[in-house]
Amino acid sequence: MHFLDQAKIFIRSGAGGPGAVSFRREKFMEYGGPDGGNGGKGGDIIFEAVPGLNTLIDFRYTQHFRAPRGNGGAGSNRTGAGGDDLVIKVPVGTQILSEDKEDVLADFTVAGEKRVFLRGGDGGRGNATYKTSTNRAPRQHGPGWPNEEMWVWLRLKLLADAGLVGLPNAGKSTFINAVTNAGAKVGDYPFTTVRPQLGVASWKGREFVVADIPGLIEGAADGAGIGDRFLGHIERCRVLLHLVDATGDDPIGAWETVRTELDAYGAGLIDKPEVLALNKIDALEPKEVTKLAKKLAKASGIEPMLLSGAGGDGVEAVLERLAKEIIDDEAGPDPAEDSEEPWSPL
Repeated sequence: MHFLDQAKIFIRSGAGGPGAVSFRREKFMEYGGPDGGNGGKGGDIIFEAVPGLNTLIDFRYTQHFRAPRGNGGAGSNRTGAGGDDLVIKVPVGTQILSEDKEDVLADFTVAGEKRVFLRGGDGGRGNATYKTSTNRAPRQHGPGWPNEEMWVWLRLKLLADAGLVGLPNAGKSTFINAVTNAGAKVGDYPFTTVRPQLGVASWKGREFVVADIPGLIEGAADGAGIGDRFLGHIERCRVLLHLVDATGDDPIGAWETVRTELDAYGAGLIDKPEVLALNKIDALEPKEVTKLAKKLAKASGIEPMLLSGAGGDGVEAVLERLAKEIIDDEAGPDPAEDSEEPWSPL
């Protein structure tokens, strides 16, 4: 299945049906009078987040969504049938943006969440509702309230607990394949990963979702390489795993490049908890790995974990660290730590 994380669609709710102009003409009825019914309500546009979807590819081929209008009223005070609501199913994590992409109009983060986005027009009044003591035979009626319509952007941000970042060929796809069943493509060339990948990892019976995104290069925030458009898929992550290729020409510079691009992107990515791992240590001598780890720790201020995604060295330790970061984030800050005054029972 092709991956698509942005789509522009047109949506229109249904207009209300017109009210009826009708008069009673039954035999043997001494007094007639107006009996035109009201029009039916137009259909609503409803968005629903459903599990099992992880792409917006369906919206590439269907871009116009129109709910049916309400039916007109009829004689004998019969109200017109309302138009059926149109339910648009989107993946969990979908945001609805205004046409200029400046405003977030809705954000679906929970499976089963529904929202009436555009309301259908109410039906018009039939002439029976216009009858008064001085107007016994009204002939006016309501045409029905108009519909609502607009162009919107759908933007998908995958929901994951941990996100993988690093330069191309840092070993992100190898790692996610080692700890999940994602089946990400692995190759000895840059930008093997061209779309985000999700996988479910497990540590001591606890499962969490890991997201792999295409590698970042210098200038990604300005569109270099694949750019930074896929960074939105790790905005919701609780922790970032930053993989640095130990066999690269400049591992320290590689770490600095990725951090610079995260900062340039914004959205709080630079402030997220970071687990730093020196990857591909199986390709170096132990002395070289130790020396390189010390340099990276000095530059970053973080003690890097040693990892070989291909060989399996350090994988369990990294999983344990990620799981603990996720658990700590779910628990939230300790209320006692936020209190400036000492606790007292009084």
